[in-house]
Amino acid sequence: MIRAALPDDVPAIEEIVRAAYQPWAELIGVRPKPMDEDYPALQAAGRIFVHGSPVDALIVLVPEPDVLYVDNVAVRPELHGRGLGRRMLAFAEERALDLGLPALRLITNVMMKKNIALYERLGYVITSVEPIGPREVVSMRKTLRT
Repeated sequence: MIRAALPDDVPAIEEIVRAAYQPWAELIGVRPKPMDEDYPALQAAGRIFVHGSPVDALIVLVPEPDVLYVDNVAVRPELHGRGLGRRMLAFAEERALDLGLPALRLITNVMMKKNIALYERLGYVITSVEPIGPREVVSMRKTLRT
C-alpha cells in the first residue's frame, strides 16, 4: 500500500535515502542531491509517498506546470530487485493523471547507468544531458496516455 508520508515516517525516509544513495556517492564523487533534501519540510508539504509499514520505499513528487517531477525514488537496498521502485513509479503515473498532468520528468546522474536503463525500459526518454554544478545530469521525461 502506498500512502502519504506521516511525520513519524521521516526518520525511516532519511535512513532509506542515506542507505540507497551512499553507494552512488562513492561512485560519482559527490553526494547525490536526495541525500541533502529537507525531508521534514517535504513531508509537511505533502510531497512524500511511502510504501510499507515499516517504510521500505519512498517517492518524492512535485507538481509543476504540465508535468509531475519525480524528485526522488528510493528503496531499502536489501529489497532491491523486488519491483518496489517500479511500483513507486507506477504510483507517480497514477498521481500525475489524477492531477491532470500529462507527463512525468526526472533527473539522474549520468553515471547512474543502471537507473537510466530502468527508466528507459519504463518509457522515459532522455531529453538532455548537462552539467549542474559538480554533477552531470540526464533529464528524462515520460508522456502519459490520458
